[in-house]
Amino acid sequence: MRLDRSRRSRNVEDRRAGGPRMGGGRIGLGAIVLALVAMYFGVDPSVVLDLAQQQAPQQTQGTAVPPDDAQAQFVATVLGETEDTWREIFQTQTTGQYQDTTLVLFRGATPTACGTGQSAMGPFYCPADRKVYIDLAFFDEMRSRLGAPGDFAQAYVIAHEVGHHVQNLLGTLGRVNQQRAQVSPSQANQLSVRLELQADCYAGVWAHHADAARQVLEHGDIEEALGAASAVGDDTLQRRQQGRVVPDSFTHGSSAQRMQWFQRGYETGRMKACDTFAAAG
Repeated sequence: MRLDRSRRSRNVEDRRAGGPRMGGGRIGLGAIVLALVAMYFGVDPSVVLDLAQQQAPQQTQGTAVPPDDAQAQFVATVLGETEDTWREIFQTQTTGQYQDTTLVLFRGATPTACGTGQSAMGPFYCPADRKVYIDLAFFDEMRSRLGAPGDFAQAYVIAHEVGHHVQNLLGTLGRVNQQRAQVSPSQANQLSVRLELQADCYAGVWAHHADAARQVLEHGDIEEALGAASAVGDDTLQRRQQGRVVPDSFTHGSSAQRMQWFQRGYETGRMKACDTFAAAG
């Protein structure tokens, strides 16, 4: 991935210096619920929305990213790419205005407006405070355990979570959360899958426009993103962890679906092509 033409975002909050932070020492029910879905990549946004109704723990102030921390600087630069790219996309493809998210780096655990965030959850987005949370150790897990190495695989992770932020700005998260509360658990899972696949598609839309504007892609980058999308498919994760696949319990989509929707977003560059809710199946 080439980032020599890209700027670093200032919207990165580094909470890693203090180690695990539990927001007053109590882990609420919301954190337990989130931990139960830790096997999946990120967190089901509708679950996070449910947790947002809880009283937020005391917030922790972070610091700026150290200039000699290459991985953190990479994350800040990718975030800057999402900011510049989504600002342009909103201007041409929506009637709204893009508002930046904040990306929080943490270790172990940290307070959020959606309850206590923990590393076991993987990267996640909290709509209540409009922040993306990442323990950078997840990238090591991607490479060593999930078999998804590469800098653009990491960029895909960030772009997917920013995709949830785009959904939040557009009101999609709130609408789907209301729908989930009115249907069966199986139907609620299906709605969650469509949210996640749309975030994958939005990540592809971002990649399309970021490359068109600043030529960020190198040979093999799209393959890295597709490899990461495949590695975190529900069927792949379930097969690895429990030896069998239970489609009714999917919350993020199969490997094939995740790859397909990222590819669709990348090939079209259009947000309208990411209407996973209208798609069959």
